[in-house]
Amino acid sequence: MAATYKLDHSAKSRNSSNLHFNQLVMPRHGVLTLYGYGVKISMEQGHLAIEDGLGIERRQARLPRVGHGLRRLVVIGADGMVSLAALRWLADQDAAFVMLDRDGSVLITTGPVRPSDAKLRRAQALAHSSEAALRIARKLISSKVAGQQQVAKEKLLDSTTAQVIGKFHSELATAETIAAVRLIESQAAAAYWAAWRGLPITFPKNDLSRVPDHWRAFDTRKSPLSGSQRLAANPVNAILNYLYALLESESRLAAAALGLDPGLGFIHVDTSARDSFACDLMEPVRPQVDAFVLDWITRESLRREWFFEQRDGNCRLMGEFTARLSETSQTWARAVAPYAEYVAHTLLSSGTRPASQPLPPTRLTQRHRREAKGASSLPPIQSAPRPQTICRTCGTPISMGDKHCGQCAVAVWRKGLIAAARVGRVAAQSAEAQARRSETKRRHDAARLAWRPSDNPDWLNGETYSNKIEPRLAGITVPAISSALGVSEPYAADIRTGRRRPHPRHWLKLAQIVNVSEEWN
Repeated sequence: MAATYKLDHSAKSRNSSNLHFNQLVMPRHGVLTLYGYGVKISMEQGHLAIEDGLGIERRQARLPRVGHGLRRLVVIGADGMVSLAALRWLADQDAAFVMLDRDGSVLITTGPVRPSDAKLRRAQALAHSSEAALRIARKLISSKVAGQQQVAKEKLLDSTTAQVIGKFHSELATAETIAAVRLIESQAAAAYWAAWRGLPITFPKNDLSRVPDHWRAFDTRKSPLSGSQRLAANPVNAILNYLYALLESESRLAAAALGLDPGLGFIHVDTSARDSFACDLMEPVRPQVDAFVLDWITRESLRREWFFEQRDGNCRLMGEFTARLSETSQTWARAVAPYAEYVAHTLLSSGTRPASQPLPPTRLTQRHRREAKGASSLPPIQSAPRPQTICRTCGTPISMGDKHCGQCAVAVWRKGLIAAARVGRVAAQSAEAQARRSETKRRHDAARLAWRPSDNPDWLNGETYSNKIEPRLAGITVPAISSALGVSEPYAADIRTGRRRPHPRHWLKLAQIVNVSEEWN
């Protein structure tokens, strides 16, 4: 639901006359991203008051409790404040709050409050003592590897790599330990990311002078700055890291909504540096994120102003660009929901749950409610919002399906016209072209010399051609005239429009194709 909010013009909202306040618009996907310095999220007279910005350029909005359309509030950075009353307002509206660091790591996620399920968490903690952890690990990684195989085949058009990944996928069914599952996953990932190597990254022509060479092609997922995926050194890895951070936040929210502990994982080793189970839930959805990025960079160009390079070479995303990427949050939330519910159901069904005890509710997908209504299948996951289309020359935003803005399109057309004319002149002066023209001239000269006026019937004269034949040529196609007379299509077009009168030897053939005979006279 799209909504636009007017600025608060009250005196207390103006701290300085030098500040410029702009309108903050709610994206149609319900994900609002705040960035900059001095971010403020508080309550004002029952409304959620929001402010962000850089320098003197500020943005403001006041959201009512009804009709706001907010589903996710994403804050990038740690400079600002959020009040407890504002967090309560978000909880009352079933809106999630996500705080990301500027390097893309997840700092805080809060979502709709749900009662904790002690039985479910106990089963999660004891999963490694039963077969539940192995079954869950195989399921999640199997979905991930199958997704990578599909991306390699359909997006990267690399059938060889897809076959290699398919072999690893078939081995997962016989993996007897989680360590074996991890090994197969790592081998498949190595083949998968090797297929990305050398992928060209395009920028508008006007940006190329400011684009580092190592930004123009994808090399590897590992950053030369950290030896891991952290501290991306090129735009594609920076985009992937940010989208993975959004996916991690949605995985945390999904786990919390079902009463699961985001930190008790099955595949990832427990550590205080991450929520292992949230990382587990991310795995099967990662290929969907990769496919989204591939569709983007293979169809559209990236703008230089969307990225900035730090002194150590770390490539970061600009705030306005991250806001556009954040609009994909709902897509990843819907994609991760079935896997989170699968884990919850597997944990309870593998324990000592009585047969009469129902499985936990499907709060995320509403599958039980649909089955009760007779709709057994889940609705298809909506694709992520399409990226902005930009001019390939200057980078100006343009309509979907176009390649250039109006001004650049004219320049490209003129350049192409000049190039075509130059090529045409060169081709027209070639020995082969001159030989063809000479042969055509000799053929037509011979036909004119061989023709006699008596070859035409008495009724076929200049008056008949002008009054009866020429007007009817408008209903005959140019190729048909050209083929019938053995002349070029440009000359045939001139005959059809009356710009040129053909030699009398052609009149009889033209009379036949327009059905003019002696009976007309």
